[in-house]
Amino acid sequence: MHSNNYLSDYTVASRKLLFIGFGQEFDANILDFPYEDDSYHYTIQNNAQEAFEWLQHEVSELKSFQLPYAIFFRLDWLKQNQFVLPRRIASHPYLKHVPLIALSDTETKTLNKAQFSSNKIDDCYTVPVNWEALESRLEFLNQFKPQLVEDKKLLKQEDYQTRISTGKRVFDIIGASLAIVLSSPIWLPVMLAIWLESRGPVVYRSKRIGSGYRVIEFLKFRSMYVNADKDIQQFQHLNLYNAPDGKGSIFIKIPKDPRTTRVGRFIRKYSIDELPQLINVIKGDMSLVGNRPLPLYEAEALTQDEWVARFLAPAGITGLWQINKRKRPKMSAEDRILLDIEYSYSKHSLLNDLKITFLTFGAFIQKEGF
Repeated sequence: MHSNNYLSDYTVASRKLLFIGFGQEFDANILDFPYEDDSYHYTIQNNAQEAFEWLQHEVSELKSFQLPYAIFFRLDWLKQNQFVLPRRIASHPYLKHVPLIALSDTETKTLNKAQFSSNKIDDCYTVPVNWEALESRLEFLNQFKPQLVEDKKLLKQEDYQTRISTGKRVFDIIGASLAIVLSSPIWLPVMLAIWLESRGPVVYRSKRIGSGYRVIEFLKFRSMYVNADKDIQQFQHLNLYNAPDGKGSIFIKIPKDPRTTRVGRFIRKYSIDELPQLINVIKGDMSLVGNRPLPLYEAEALTQDEWVARFLAPAGITGLWQINKRKRPKMSAEDRILLDIEYSYSKHSLLNDLKITFLTFGAFIQKEGF
């Protein structure tokens, strides 16, 4: 099929959207599409070569240079064409910065996410999808994808090991040692209370992904019943990070989690359950300030290029997310990652870490889940 002409009015300020493989029926896939909004200008292409030529034309003229705001592919079309076009786009010096979105008639949970990542697709949505959800995602991708693509070379293991300065490490050791000494009187009573209510290990150990995707043994006072991890799926529908349209999330946070013990609710409220992580800091697995080390199942979902920058920062007990979550207890998963990435690209200065540490004390008492 030959390419179609532009289908919407164009202004210099318009954000250009390219739909590939949809034909004239593309509007059936997106609810509340902004047809009359001159902020967006959309066109349809159904031939891979013509689509790429159209894209090249968009970036060839210096005076009119403007990257498309996003490119949408019908997933069936991508499969028929063996994902050649998105890989070709990703190899272009300018077009590689453009968000690439697939739209599927099949539930996305059944799709192979690794296939999307390896073929340079940034995200996939099941149709029909609401334009408001897409618009929020596109805003995020356009803000961060260009920088992250350019910094992809930093994502090598040897690069991470030099990111923690001597000053930050000294601050970590002194701060963690002092915190252990000051909090030591409550460690034994807390451990005894945990054991009396729910017999089993008083310290919860789990494998987490820290800086540079390094696996660490993460320590916390146990706040849930033994083997509570096995019950996570049956409470997934209560996840605060689930999207309004019911789409699942990378992160999991369940308010008033029924798996939590009474002692667990208390120590969580006052962040006492985090104290064993001071040992992680002394060992060098974590810093006092950084991005939270993630469980394996969460980290596996953050392998797309625009997400991985959050692993450039040291793993930490507290950070920007912790000091913001009390003010915004229902922040989205993307907002949380934005904060992680913001810290990753900061200089990790001692002054900034001191500021975050100070603000953390104001966020100690957490209301969610109590």
